[in-house]
Amino acid sequence: MVAAANPHAVEAGLEILRKGGSAVDAALAVQAVLGLVEPQSSGLGGGAFLLHYDAATGDVTAYDGREMAPAGATPALFLKDGQPEDFVEAVRSGRSVGVPGAVAVLMLAYQDRNHGRLGVAADFEPAMRLATEGFQVSQRMNAVIGMVASFGPLPPDAASYLTTDGTTPLPVGYVLKNPAYADTLRKISELGLAGFYRGPVAEAIVAAVHRGNDPGSLTLDDLGGYEARKLEPICEPYRVYLVCGMGPPSSGGLGVLNALGILSHFDMAKAGNSAEGWHLMIEAMRLAYADRDKYAADDRFVDVPTAGLLDGTYLKGRAALIQADKALPNAEAGMPPGAEKRASDETGGWTGTSHFVVVDNAGNVVSMTTTVEGPFGSGRMAAGFFLNNQLTDFSFMPTGPDGTPVANAVAAGKKPRSSMAPTIVFKDGRFRLAAGSPGGNAIIAYVLKTLVATLDWNMTPQDAVSLPNVVARGPVIIEQSFDPAIRAALERMGHQISDARAGEASGLHAIELDDSGHLVGGADPRREGQARAP
Repeated sequence: MVAAANPHAVEAGLEILRKGGSAVDAALAVQAVLGLVEPQSSGLGGGAFLLHYDAATGDVTAYDGREMAPAGATPALFLKDGQPEDFVEAVRSGRSVGVPGAVAVLMLAYQDRNHGRLGVAADFEPAMRLATEGFQVSQRMNAVIGMVASFGPLPPDAASYLTTDGTTPLPVGYVLKNPAYADTLRKISELGLAGFYRGPVAEAIVAAVHRGNDPGSLTLDDLGGYEARKLEPICEPYRVYLVCGMGPPSSGGLGVLNALGILSHFDMAKAGNSAEGWHLMIEAMRLAYADRDKYAADDRFVDVPTAGLLDGTYLKGRAALIQADKALPNAEAGMPPGAEKRASDETGGWTGTSHFVVVDNAGNVVSMTTTVEGPFGSGRMAAGFFLNNQLTDFSFMPTGPDGTPVANAVAAGKKPRSSMAPTIVFKDGRFRLAAGSPGGNAIIAYVLKTLVATLDWNMTPQDAVSLPNVVARGPVIIEQSFDPAIRAALERMGHQISDARAGEASGLHAIELDDSGHLVGGADPRREGQARAP
């Protein structure tokens, strides 16, 4: 089964599975097509985190393809006269572009333990065909072009590719062709990493970053030196389940597992989809976000107290802060074992991200979250694809008001903190569920909701992902379709509820292996995706 945010991408993954490809083969196909038909959300010029479950060995592997700051980056990257610069101005500068990691992480997962079977050229063939023959602009792509244009004139590359006259979005149904994208995929399939990180494609990336009057510092050496990493996932028990997620430089797995560890001290099944159940989830979110904002960052550069944030005694103490029928006046970060003094960083930003799940016929699983940061990234293009603006995920200020260091400050070679939370769940040693979502820092809330709804409230994946979203980071942001009676009850408990939109809407995708041994999928109705079997 494949669950992804665009029908073309789902069909590409299924085509590979029908040919006998593995979950990783299908992941290459899905990502290659998503980067073409959903360029507002992910692509070759972005980054990704990938979790892989090997059914034959039982191994779960985390692959880190997060974008990286170039060697020329400094803590003052986004400061003007000592103050944070305008966010949109930063996004559209060449300074926002990090070294892309999506291609490297896909190639690493493909080559590792022979996870790939069909050949990279075969995996990329659906995307190359679609780029050459053209695809119809979807309603969502059209809408996002219009939304981004509302922030001011589009960068020249984006205006040329995405509009009819420099300002008018390509209409729904317009057949868009991208032969340069097909050529880039062909170079990668023939030359491997050298087809992207060296040679003409790399030169085009550097040229795009340095184009215009606000260039970045990224160089060919930065590109040539990039390496994706193979890591251990972070896995923690939750009731009868084992939940595995992505560790630093993502805060997603930490945030989700921290919140689940708090909720494990409450009977969420009994509370159910009620004011009591949502109150507990909101309070766990608030506490988890407070910890995440203070401590999460690239652990190659700062000490991240990962073990302390997931320590059972620490989480029991955090759970004890929650009152049964009254909201906490303030949800503040704790002091987990091993933590150093840090200033809180509530960096938000735009988000252009996508998530997909693949399960192949051998039971292998890929859960992958992929991004270019903002919609269409920096708006700069090279060799047929958009370049990320991922460096704006760093804190613009390197220290707090009192001079305390910010964990997520900019540094050369550092990766910005992410909230991406690809997740795989096991029961009795067998695969049970894979899920994830886009949504910037709201990803933690979206994934937490989906896990609680499936594991505690016995919802199907489709019902769980369709369930109204609640994001509790500062004011509690509730989706309009949320039950008004439950909302009123939460307000009586003292929750400050806002109708503001929680950044990017979710794009949750999930696949569950149910008790009868059947795969059941869920695709977020807020996107254009599907969950389908071959």
